Amino acid sequence: MRRNVSRTLSPTTECALSDSNSKVEAIESLQAALQTYWGYDSFRPLQVEAMQCALAGRDSVTVLPTGGGKSLCFQAPAVCLPGLAVVVSPLISLMKDQVDALNSCGVPAACLNSGLSHEEQEAVVQGACQGRIKLLYLAPERLVTQRTLDLLQSIDVSLVAIDEAHCISAWGHDFRPEFRQLSRLKEVLPGIGIHAYTATATEAVRRDIAEQLRLDVPEILVGSFDRPNLNYAVQRQNGVMQQIRTVLETHPGESGIIYCISRDRVEQVSATLNEAGFRTLPYHAGLADAQRHRNQEAFIREEVDTIVATVAFGMGIDKSNVRYVIHAGMPKSLEHYQQESGRAGRDGLEADCVLLFSGADYNLWKRMLEDSHDEALEGALRSLAAMYDYATGVVCRHQAIVAHFGQQAPDRCDDACDVCQGKLNLVDDPLIVGQKILSSVLRQGERFGGDYTSMVLHGSHDKRILDNQHDHLSTWGLLRDHDKATIRDWVEQLVGQGCLEKVGEYNVLRVTTEGRRLLRGELTPRLLKPASRRSSQSARRSKSGAGDSWEGVDRQLFNALKALRTEEAKSHGVPAYIIFGDAALRDMARRRPSTLTEFLNVRGVGDKKCRDFGEQFIACIVDYCQQHELATDVQ
Repeated sequence: MRRNVSRTLSPTTECALSDSNSKVEAIESLQAALQTYWGYDSFRPLQVEAMQCALAGRDSVTVLPTGGGKSLCFQAPAVCLPGLAVVVSPLISLMKDQVDALNSCGVPAACLNSGLSHEEQEAVVQGACQGRIKLLYLAPERLVTQRTLDLLQSIDVSLVAIDEAHCISAWGHDFRPEFRQLSRLKEVLPGIGIHAYTATATEAVRRDIAEQLRLDVPEILVGSFDRPNLNYAVQRQNGVMQQIRTVLETHPGESGIIYCISRDRVEQVSATLNEAGFRTLPYHAGLADAQRHRNQEAFIREEVDTIVATVAFGMGIDKSNVRYVIHAGMPKSLEHYQQESGRAGRDGLEADCVLLFSGADYNLWKRMLEDSHDEALEGALRSLAAMYDYATGVVCRHQAIVAHFGQQAPDRCDDACDVCQGKLNLVDDPLIVGQKILSSVLRQGERFGGDYTSMVLHGSHDKRILDNQHDHLSTWGLLRDHDKATIRDWVEQLVGQGCLEKVGEYNVLRVTTEGRRLLRGELTPRLLKPASRRSSQSARRSKSGAGDSWEGVDRQLFNALKALRTEEAKSHGVPAYIIFGDAALRDMARRRPSTLTEFLNVRGVGDKKCRDFGEQFIACIVDYCQQHELATDVQ
């Protein structure tokens, strides 16, 4: 049982911390705030450390994966400190969702943006000046206007939180020049702690964030990039629409996102799925602003199940119950893939992330990047190559992602990817194939790249091969029964497993120490067969997290509660997940509370939500239990 703390907190003074409070008292105050407003009885990894930085006014950079609870790292301290917390957020939709969610929990919050009328903006300013608002959300452009800076200097600011902070770094994947102006904050608000939060930041990006914001000896907090509740799978494109339908059929009535590389493809995929009876809408920059907004709102409010989109969609979406993300084409970097796939399962429940790729995706992105004349082209091409290595790799997907961000993961995940589930279609004699490829690299003098090596092994009569007399090598044509694309992929897979390395400007292949062990037969690689013509199977996890999160849950009751949530969301004009997340509904369907006291023990039910929705949801639960002769108040 929880709820053993004082229930008399207010968002202004009751929770305020004095400088003399001990670390234990600070944690107790944060714990009380979590239980009172958000209905949580425990912290997620690194949340305590990040919150303590905010309470102490010590500058910080916090990197937590999507779904890791970044927002709470500044929201909970904001209600525990006197004064107003300023939150910098890049998108109006993201501000609105977070403000709605805070107000639904009993935390007074507001935003200032161009979507408000003059009267509405004045009301927000008055609320901030009179101390009736605890968190004020602003876009970076709005924050650095002289009027806003004068306002902030005239009131008691408790902290400054910068969300999506990777946007400030030119090394990041979503650089936004307007974020650079935030460096003025240190001059305008001296002595106020500035805290940067992001889900994707390499070490170089973290350093750049701290430097650009002129942070004072900041605490750098980096959580694990692993998302164990996500089930990753990679499939070669082979009848893409059927592959997509297979995933959607595994998630009937559940929310999901499908990413496509081009606008035309977005429209095609959405229309084809709708003809097949699925409920989808398109989203891309080519749509009129009003249409884009309507489609996004329809998805958030669960009027459709699936949004089909380009990468223009997602950053401003705070939807917690996305159960699948499909990439119908390879992204241009692992940073993008980690962020986009990470929009699934933000509530901590299991979700599927399926990547459908082809070699043509790599060539398309390469051409687009080269045509852009970007100053950071070299880095962008390296990122693209890393993404391709992931797509063609045969190591644990979780391990591959966290390794890219400089972290270590267990040797294998808990059966949460296609590799560890044994779903890859591997060649029958990988040792022999690997030895043939490495032998050819050595006989070519380790002076050529992957394309050339593949041509030699395929038995090509290309002029370069004939001029080098490599058609006389014993390895020439050794793999002629396989097409060049398959051989080329095997080369990349051997690179990914450390048996080959690419060196120099032209990515010349060189056999590594591990590769020489392979040649001696001391280790066996894992190599994928080329895609077969049969339709791909669903990526649904066979065990682990999926089973655990449904354990003890009455699914029929869950569906009844979900329908009630939809009704309440429509009645209140907010997204369904603002009422309750899927995790809370599952806990209700597991505990089956029959009183308000028991309802407060549901994870995700705070005081205000108990007052606002407790009677309706309890009535639904009690009625269902009576009809099905089920016990209530299960411990």
